[in-house]
Amino acid sequence: MSTVTAERLDATFAALADPTRRAIVARLAAGEATITELAAPFNISQPAISKHVKVLERAGLVTRTRQAQRRPCRLQAGPLRDVTAWLANYRDYWDESYQRLDALLADLTADDESAAPPRDGQS
Repeated sequence: MSTVTAERLDATFAALADPTRRAIVARLAAGEATITELAAPFNISQPAISKHVKVLERAGLVTRTRQAQRRPCRLQAGPLRDVTAWLANYRDYWDESYQRLDALLADLTADDESAAPPRDGQS
């Protein structure tokens, strides 16, 4: 895996910080779309959608091509893969934390069971 720069992570997280841009990324995960097609579900103008797409382009998440009169946008998943790899370090941290918590809870449960008085009919 290539080294991910802080600038690339910053750009990706900044681009994904906006819910409209996250929705655009989700839509493009299903396949390419034009600005008009991307704007359809939103109550904002096509120029506003274009600005969102430009932010996604600068972050490397989207590319635009030309097919005759059509200019479709395509998702580029590389930056998402980089974010996932970066977050994997924290997944390991949380897994270890949960394992320690599970061990502590098991010890506490064992202590409670050994300290509990016998039930009726048991000696």
